Amino acid sequence: MAGAKLTPSPSEIDPDVKTEVQKTPEPTWVNPSNPLRTMGSFGSDAGQRYQEEYSMDSTNAQVQVEFYVNENTFKERLKLFFIKNQRSSLRIRLFNFSLKILTCALYILRVSLDNPDDFNPNPCAFCRNNTCMNATNSDKINWELIFCVNRRDPVWAIQVSVALISFLETMLITYLSYKGNIWEQIFQISFILEMINTVPFIITIFWPPLRNIFVPVFLNCWLAKGALENMINDFHRAIQRTHSAMFNQVFILICTLLCLVFTGACGIQHLERAGKHLTLFDSFYFCIVTFSTVGYGDVTPQIWPSQLLVVILICVALVVLPLQFEELAYLWMESQKLGGNYSRHRAQTEKHVVLCVSSLKIDLLMDFLNEFYAHPRLQDYYVVILCPTEIDIQVRRILQIPLWSQRVIYLQGSALKDQDLMRAKMDDAEACFILSSRNEVDRTAADHQTILRAWAAKDFAPNCPLYVQILKPENKFHVKFADHVVCEEEFKYAMLALNCVCPATSTLVTLLVHTSRGQEGQMSPEQWQRTYGRCSGNEVYHIRLCDSKFFGEYDGKSFTYASFHAHKKYGVCLIGVKREDNKSILLNPGPRHIMAAADTCYYINITKEENSAFIFKQEEKDNKGLPVTGLYDAPSRLPVHSIIASMVDQATSYGTVAIDLQNPDPPEESSKLTLPTENGAGSRRPSIAPVLEIADSSAILPCDLLSDQSEDETNQSDEEGSVGSDFVKGYPPNSPYIGSSPTLCHLLPQKAPFCCLRLDKGCTHNSFEDAKAYGFKNKLIIVSAETAGNGLYNFIVPLRAYYRPRKELNPIVLLLDYPPDNHFLEAICCFPMVYFMAGTIDNLDNLLQCGIIYADNLVVVDKESTMSAEEDYMADAKTIVNVQTMFRLFPSLSIITELTHPSNMRFMQFRAKDCYSLALSKLEKIERDKGSNLAFMFRLPFAAGRVFSISMLDTLLYQSFVKDYMIAIIRLLLGLDTTPGSGYLCAMKITEEDLWIRTYGRLFQKLCSSSAEIPIGIYRTESHMFSTSEASSVWIKASYLSGSLAVILASASWSLFILPDSYFILSSCPGLCFFVFCLLCSFPPFILPYSLFSLN
Repeated sequence: MAGAKLTPSPSEIDPDVKTEVQKTPEPTWVNPSNPLRTMGSFGSDAGQRYQEEYSMDSTNAQVQVEFYVNENTFKERLKLFFIKNQRSSLRIRLFNFSLKILTCALYILRVSLDNPDDFNPNPCAFCRNNTCMNATNSDKINWELIFCVNRRDPVWAIQVSVALISFLETMLITYLSYKGNIWEQIFQISFILEMINTVPFIITIFWPPLRNIFVPVFLNCWLAKGALENMINDFHRAIQRTHSAMFNQVFILICTLLCLVFTGACGIQHLERAGKHLTLFDSFYFCIVTFSTVGYGDVTPQIWPSQLLVVILICVALVVLPLQFEELAYLWMESQKLGGNYSRHRAQTEKHVVLCVSSLKIDLLMDFLNEFYAHPRLQDYYVVILCPTEIDIQVRRILQIPLWSQRVIYLQGSALKDQDLMRAKMDDAEACFILSSRNEVDRTAADHQTILRAWAAKDFAPNCPLYVQILKPENKFHVKFADHVVCEEEFKYAMLALNCVCPATSTLVTLLVHTSRGQEGQMSPEQWQRTYGRCSGNEVYHIRLCDSKFFGEYDGKSFTYASFHAHKKYGVCLIGVKREDNKSILLNPGPRHIMAAADTCYYINITKEENSAFIFKQEEKDNKGLPVTGLYDAPSRLPVHSIIASMVDQATSYGTVAIDLQNPDPPEESSKLTLPTENGAGSRRPSIAPVLEIADSSAILPCDLLSDQSEDETNQSDEEGSVGSDFVKGYPPNSPYIGSSPTLCHLLPQKAPFCCLRLDKGCTHNSFEDAKAYGFKNKLIIVSAETAGNGLYNFIVPLRAYYRPRKELNPIVLLLDYPPDNHFLEAICCFPMVYFMAGTIDNLDNLLQCGIIYADNLVVVDKESTMSAEEDYMADAKTIVNVQTMFRLFPSLSIITELTHPSNMRFMQFRAKDCYSLALSKLEKIERDKGSNLAFMFRLPFAAGRVFSISMLDTLLYQSFVKDYMIAIIRLLLGLDTTPGSGYLCAMKITEEDLWIRTYGRLFQKLCSSSAEIPIGIYRTESHMFSTSEASSVWIKASYLSGSLAVILASASWSLFILPDSYFILSSCPGLCFFVFCLLCSFPPFILPYSLFSLN
């Protein structure tokens, strides 16, 4: 066949390759028996070659082809060994440096053995032909002593040997470095010095009379300096260290100074042999005094040659040293800008975290430092900041404070460069925080930079935990590999949405994610400010049930029973639990969840249980017949840390949780407002059912997720019952971005056409052109945003969640500067009563058309185009003025505003002559001077939940370094994630008909026993007696003994209705009301398809 290859006969095989052919039946392109690279004769990689075998069609013989044969020559091998190879050339330079140091040492030895007064009268040939001057005459110079020295034979022999070796090495290097121009190499200073210090010694071998001729061997110090510099460079190149410019420059400067001093000392000592006969130490002392510009004058050169040498040395020093110092100063300034390096030794012995940012502002830095170092176990950590921009003046000033200068290191560099990551020792870091620049006009581009930084950090240090902040939700799935991710727009929109149905949710969450010791406002004269500041120290903690004293006794009890009795006995609020075999956290799983010893409990308290002291005082007071009083009877008695007392249940004690088992039915007048008198006399308070240890299936009826029981019970013929009767429950079919969590929502049976979503324009389906024409039964929620980003989807989902009653769904109007695209409309067209229109809040016609008169809440979202301004903190100017205008035009409207800078919230609802606001401003300044990171908490708009800044949630990511569960809990609380069996946040309105409950502890018991709800806060509004303004505030759950409030939102009013004991009275002013935050349980646990959870 044509393509076949015949096997050659044995006679046709070349005898030279016969053995090779027999070993290899088939031709191989690369011979595996031969190494790809072979070592040369000098131990380097000389002579390396590739060998390949090709099949020749004509003779079918194999021919071995060698590559890199040019490296097989003797010269190339020498060049590779002496110059090219890093390690071998480093050894050669080290040997050369040792020779130069040896020559200098031999010169010092020769000087110490030489005595000019005992000079041998047998001069050298050069001196024999010259007339010697009288050495005793001080005006004459004995030139014989300058040109001739007394060199002993052993010293001469060693010097000749060293000179011969140096000469041969120099000639060899010159030959190997020859590039066509011999004169360029001959006139090099190093070559000239080599010839001066070696050739005379070689000549003395053949001409013995010249053995005592003077040779300036001390000049070899400059050759040693050059060899040492080259050796250091080769060493850095061998270890791949490229960031050593500062070290090299300092080293060169020190070597230059040493060489100048050594040259001057040796030269002056030798020249003074013909004069005053100075010793080598005297010459060294004179050089040090001269170069330091002191000049004592006790030791001076006497003859003009040595004086001329001093002048030359000073001139050289004046030229060389300033250049060296200038280069050193330049490198120092550059290193200060770059921040230097984080020591590898420190990285291996100390703990540090890396903070990667695009640009570092003072607010961002202080928020991070205050929150990070608020935890006791992080006090010994170092913070390494890696930022590509030059350090800001304000940031530099802050980092010079001793509190931070010892713990914070600023490095200028890029996270995309492995060299800069190596400078920050990312591979040894405990964590890496990567923050986005939210003030950028193009937030998508900012996210792209964050994604690349996260990828680079993961590639360089795969074992380093990553804490990533992303801006837009559609970019979140790119950094899914990170250990913790906080998407800014997801949290922002979900929190703003809950603010509309659960007032001050943003304030509640902000205080929970900030670490505080509860010392804010303790010097205030007002009770509500002291309690408000004290309770702001509450946080979320976790502990295993078997290790807990709070919850250990409730093993085998229901979750609701454990939550109520732990709050009653210890003043802590159990909000969630996690099974050992389940990674999901469940918020208020309900009474059907039985606590197990391996469960992890999540609770709210002033401090964690490990830092709490248990003081058992109650029984002693009961035995002595003393009245029962709480540890918090007076504000001054409340400690900063929790002091938890074990209480004994007494149903008859005043102020305790009343549990009347004999008369469970409420009295007939329970619907009326009947408050007991101070001494407890009067009508009997209605009793509340006890909280059972194990859930009773008949007590709490399971709810059907796909139906609304509250509406089924109502009369369908009623007008209100018809609202939402055609809604269905299901999962939104279209998600605007990858990675959104599926949530069961109220949906339309069929998707609405895009034209019907436009509020201000009619279509073929309806002719309505404003909100009034629609005739909505419920109040509107208007959202003013610049564009319809994907994050806006998370504003709609919580307001259309399945647990919202259908008849209470509020219509949502999106007031957008730019019309949304079809992609966004496709995602929201399945939700009921969601509309949009193009317009802005500074246009009154647009506001009226979108129905601001019929609205209950107006949410003003911060615009991306205004987040950056030439002057700091001016980005919110337009938003503040527009909101102030609406506040004046529509005073009854609840306006929720997002600001870029938290410090600008003092301008919200601004009243120049409001004395109370001015007093709060002074309180804020006092708290800021004390170093509090929650100084803004006393501002009334923030306390009321009317203003919010997303930068307040930056601490959520920082706090996750210590509490890795915080992001999951906040997402569940805001409805961003849905876990089977987990509860949800809602607000319950308390009216005068409910005031028979009287205390917060009784309210806690009633909610737990009736509907298994866990209250976590109260929002109350009252009027000022001396001001027309209204105020609200948030108090995170205090560590009261029992029956106390968990989270209180009360106003700075003239009366707070708080008795001097530890029980908060549920009372309200006429016409005003307050809300209770509750965690409702969801049961039975619904199971979602696995594919829906795969994106999270």
